[in-house]
Amino acid sequence: MHNWHVKPHKHTDLFQILYLESGNVEVHLDGSTRSMGGGQMILVPQMAVHGFQFDPNAEGYILTITYGLMAQVCEKMSLALAALPDPSLLALGEDDESRHTRLVFTRLNQEYRRPYSPQRGALLEALLSCILAWVHRQVSASRGVEPLAAIHGQESSSPHLARFAQLIEAHYKSRHQVAWYASRIGITAAHLNVVVQALAGKSALRLIHERLLLEARRELIYTPRTINTISDSLGFADPGYFTRFFKRVSGQSPKEFRRLTLSPDP
Repeated sequence: MHNWHVKPHKHTDLFQILYLESGNVEVHLDGSTRSMGGGQMILVPQMAVHGFQFDPNAEGYILTITYGLMAQVCEKMSLALAALPDPSLLALGEDDESRHTRLVFTRLNQEYRRPYSPQRGALLEALLSCILAWVHRQVSASRGVEPLAAIHGQESSSPHLARFAQLIEAHYKSRHQVAWYASRIGITAAHLNVVVQALAGKSALRLIHERLLLEARRELIYTPRTINTISDSLGFADPGYFTRFFKRVSGQSPKEFRRLTLSPDP
């Protein structure tokens, strides 16, 4: 459809999974480029800038899911995927679960193309649930986070993390503290920190800062706006404070980041 090339863009309220069965694709993600081969999968959360350059012989699937459906499925299965802030690259192996997941993608595609089949909606959701369960286990393992089944009170904790992620997405420019988010979820700041640390492997404040940093990086890469203008748009009182925040969280100043990211390779 796009001559094998999808230009960098971003989506609101859409979560995408690219599963490559065979061939190769060059993936552009928030200013960085990586190559994918057959048997690999990439997760693209909302607002992540992404683009694809496919080889003509590439075969696979791009699965696009609304966050409303994601939240519904994740709540039923106590998954925390709706809270993923960054893209993730996964690989399907030769184990039984990976082979089953490959088959589910094929089956999901077949069922999706039969719009008048009985029980279509329920079956599509069941197949999607199988894929998301596999993805959830892989993400948890790759980030060194305990499997959710081993976490006490997981049934109530996972929705808290999903709600926290939604609130961050809506209010990260407002520079609210952890207690503000916790009060809107209906728990204490200490409880929120315990939930986030257990399920995401990071503190609640770190997730807030990472979302703000991610938007700053996107502005520095994809717009010609000045650092002063970007600082103001992200809710910082002055550019100096923005520069100190950016360097503390990322290890580089905004000016250094923009120069190193946009300058051609030597």
